[in-house]
Amino acid sequence: MIAVDHLTKKFGDLTAVRDLSFKVEKGQIWGLLGPNAAGKTTTMRILTGFLPATEGKASVGNFDVFEQPNEAKTILGYLPEVLPLYPDMTVTEYLQFVAAIKKVPAAKRREAVGKAVKVTGLESVKGRLIKNISRGFKQRVGIAQALVHDPLVLILDEPTIGLDPAQIIEIRSLIKSLRGEHTIILSTHILPEVTQTCDGVVIINEGRLMASGSLEDLTASIRHKEGLLIKVRKDSPDAAAEIRKIAGVDKVEAADGELKVEWKPGLDLRDDIVRLLVEKRFGLLEMRPVAMNIEDLYLKIVSGGSEQ
Repeated sequence: MIAVDHLTKKFGDLTAVRDLSFKVEKGQIWGLLGPNAAGKTTTMRILTGFLPATEGKASVGNFDVFEQPNEAKTILGYLPEVLPLYPDMTVTEYLQFVAAIKKVPAAKRREAVGKAVKVTGLESVKGRLIKNISRGFKQRVGIAQALVHDPLVLILDEPTIGLDPAQIIEIRSLIKSLRGEHTIILSTHILPEVTQTCDGVVIINEGRLMASGSLEDLTASIRHKEGLLIKVRKDSPDAAAEIRKIAGVDKVEAADGELKVEWKPGLDLRDDIVRLLVEKRFGLLEMRPVAMNIEDLYLKIVSGGSEQ
């Protein structure tokens, strides 16, 4: 549904996006993740037709955004980082205005605005001036204007920026509720945004693609060891010494009252470890797998510079 193929964008001597390629399948939510100045906003502006590319191709649906920009925009909704609002209009007036600009037929405009208001939870403020509603509601209006013509694709640039924790949760829930009917790509530099909202992620740094895929596939691709985190009732140094004797165990570390046990992929030492702890009466309190999360992945790829 969204395809970027060897995309490059230069501003004079500055290369903001470098040979970037990725795809987002229909009905999914993907995050465009990277530090500030990574090239996220530039990529989104190219996808939405706001900027031309220096090299490469990009398509939304079946439309090339450079060769068929008007057709692409009919199936595309865009929330820029700076909200495109008119503060002296009411919410309804503004959405009617946007619907007209986006060529929603006059006979269907009222219905389209009503649906956008309902989906984004704006019923309680639809008659109020935009300048008099909260930052969270303004963000909802921004999403509503992207939705009002019922696009197949939504591109959201930093959709929770500037919101308080409660508003962030509400906006994330709203975005997740749009999954399936819309294909969504959202940019962020906030790690929980991806883990709590997205099906997959594209990680870029300095305009380069560092990783792309589902969260599960990406974390699995860089996991080199299997392991457990263990809590015991008795002296953990003694337990650590005994666990090290198990054939196949590579490393046992004590940290924050837990033991981290690692072994190479292909082995499963959980039964052996539990049997030892029970037989030695160390008092097993808790055991859970060691899993690399998106934060570990992000720091490894971006800070370490390795590409996946």
